[in-house]
Amino acid sequence: MTPGPARPMAAALAEGTLVLDGGLSNQLEAQGCDLSDALWSARLLADGPGQIEAAHTAYVRAGAQVLITAGYQASYEGFARRGIGRDEADGLFARSVELARRAAGTVDRDVWVAASVGPYGAVTADGAEYRGRYGLTVGELERFHRPRVEALAAAGPDALALETVPDMDEARALLRVVGDYGLPVWLSYTVAGDRTRAGQPLDEAFALARGHDEVIAVGVNCCDPADAEAAARTAVRATGKPAVVYPNSGEHWDAASGAWTGGATFDPGQVEAWQRAGARLVGGCCRVGPAETGEIAAARCDAAGETARGSRPG
Repeated sequence: MTPGPARPMAAALAEGTLVLDGGLSNQLEAQGCDLSDALWSARLLADGPGQIEAAHTAYVRAGAQVLITAGYQASYEGFARRGIGRDEADGLFARSVELARRAAGTVDRDVWVAASVGPYGAVTADGAEYRGRYGLTVGELERFHRPRVEALAAAGPDALALETVPDMDEARALLRVVGDYGLPVWLSYTVAGDRTRAGQPLDEAFALARGHDEVIAVGVNCCDPADAEAAARTAVRATGKPAVVYPNSGEHWDAASGAWTGGATFDPGQVEAWQRAGARLVGGCCRVGPAETGEIAAARCDAAGETARGSRPG
């Protein structure tokens, strides 16, 4: 296994802001990959791992300090539908971490690897992560997530990214699971305005993370950039923890047609407003690429509030 960074992510967050990568899928598509399979980018863990490593490397070279792995849509159930047994699936979960770790090792600075724990709705591949309310109990969601988290934790990431969570019930289930593995985590909801995608008030949703010492940041991802700053303020106020913010491009996913619609509104210059709102993990999600990551890295402020403009990590 490629060595990890010299200091824990929580210690780095205490010193300043860390730049997340952008959307893995859009970079893979830019490299010519076909992601039409229900496993999405997770298919390439088996069929094209070199493409995933190259995508991670593009973000590292652009200035990303945290890489999110390709496990978002990975599950034992999804792998089984492609004839991949449990032992092989274990290896693919581990590979997702190692590919990011190898890309991190291509630069001479600390780069952290966060293992993606996507929502149940991602595995259904029908846009359910933008609706929530799956009709499952908290216990059923806990039983779904636990084996995935266990496999990812065994691979030795620096953190777990509980991301694109649409529903408080799923957040409850995930928080029940992750406390058993001794890894730092962040919890990020996908939101619409001041509510989760399932319609719950954000202050209540974020407050679930209070009292969970393993949670090092709380916030939003894969949302409209216009919703990010207010959500970050709410997250900090509700939890007393740093915020994590990585919205998508501002375009909207149409699950029925399998296409993005509308125009892009993502502005890397917004990172300073996110930081003023309490964000310490900042980046982009779907349709935000290495170019924007580089601009975020150049625009962010350090812990003393001085801009890092012009001093992008190499």
